[in-house]
Amino acid sequence: MDVELTYRKGLLRRIGDVEVSYGRREWLDSTPRALGSWPLEYQRFSTTLRAVGDVEITYRRWSVLPRTVGRWSCECSRFGNRLLRLGPYELEYDGGGSRVRAIGPLRIFYDRLGTRPIRVQLHEESQPLSDGLLLALFLVLFWQKQSWDAAQRARS
Repeated sequence: MDVELTYRKGLLRRIGDVEVSYGRREWLDSTPRALGSWPLEYQRFSTTLRAVGDVEITYRRWSVLPRTVGRWSCECSRFGNRLLRLGPYELEYDGGGSRVRAIGPLRIFYDRLGTRPIRVQLHEESQPLSDGLLLALFLVLFWQKQSWDAAQRARS
């Protein structure tokens, strides 16, 4: 099963049939505000995501990587620079270690430049994208984009 990721004006707008919505002034604040019917809550005056719907996210001290997502535990690399596991889903990275290539049974495909995920393929053809996999996919893409944006700002 293939799931298309749709963009408009540089922002992720849909994951398959699920809309990613933004605030009214998205040209000033490109932070997503909802994933389908799940509101996204952030730490006050920050872009640190604290909850997706009723699923709370906790973070390691002084880190942007999660410790827990709801009841899921998260595992990070030895030096805490990469997320290795999000609950039941193991993450696989490309050779350079900057792009997530797989989340459990999901394979992620990028555009020709390798800068934007455009399609996700689920190994089990007959199964739809479950809420758990949708949540994991959104979170991984969200944190990956934050990491890339931070690296780009540091280079500037």
